[in-house]
Amino acid sequence: MSTAIRMVGFDADDTLWKSEDYYRAAEAEFRRIVGGYIDLADLGGRLYEVEKRNLAVFGYGAKGMVLSMTEAAIEVTGARITATDIHRIVSLGRELLQHPVEVLPGIPAAVDAVAEHWPVVLITKGDLFHQEAKVRTSGLAGRFERIEVVSEKDVDTYARLFHEFGVEPEEFVMVGNSLRSDIAPVLELGGAGVHMPYHVTWAHEAEHDVDAAHPRLRQVGDASGIAAAVADLAFGNG
Repeated sequence: MSTAIRMVGFDADDTLWKSEDYYRAAEAEFRRIVGGYIDLADLGGRLYEVEKRNLAVFGYGAKGMVLSMTEAAIEVTGARITATDIHRIVSLGRELLQHPVEVLPGIPAAVDAVAEHWPVVLITKGDLFHQEAKVRTSGLAGRFERIEVVSEKDVDTYARLFHEFGVEPEEFVMVGNSLRSDIAPVLELGGAGVHMPYHVTWAHEAEHDVDAAHPRLRQVGDASGIAAAVADLAFGNG
């Protein structure tokens, strides 16, 4: 086995299990609720503006989203929205926090295949309580040597984790659906990435400058290609 790769990390939401689908459904219901007060074609865009400016305060996840939806609803309706409809918006957050964990097809086998050759760790961002609950109910927790829930996935966070893991960046591969959060910071540090796009992506995660032709990057269509992509980075041209 190549000594170049000593550890493989996996993202969680929309890599191991479904997530963004539930947020999209909540946003659609938010638009229906607020649409009863105003006719605003870019209501989704207005919501994203509020979410983006609140990230540094509320962080990622369902709780931050529902707080931003509440704030956006009050702003765009000129505070005309009723307490009843505010309660409906809060209920959307409760539903997000209680949605089922549906592991994506082929993921258990893919993680097991990688773990036969390299230690695997789980790195996910968001609300600690919610992420821990999803990991626990997914049935996948036992497959990972370490599980890290972080507030942000950036260069500083990955550098800290690599130090804690005892690996150099070039010895690490990150598998995930988000080029912004899972791939870009790792590539910047000198690591490698396997990108497995999900069918829907939050606008914030779509903002990136990753070169698709980067020599340390592989693209796969689904979980069945993950192990081969990691092996190619270890033994091939990566």
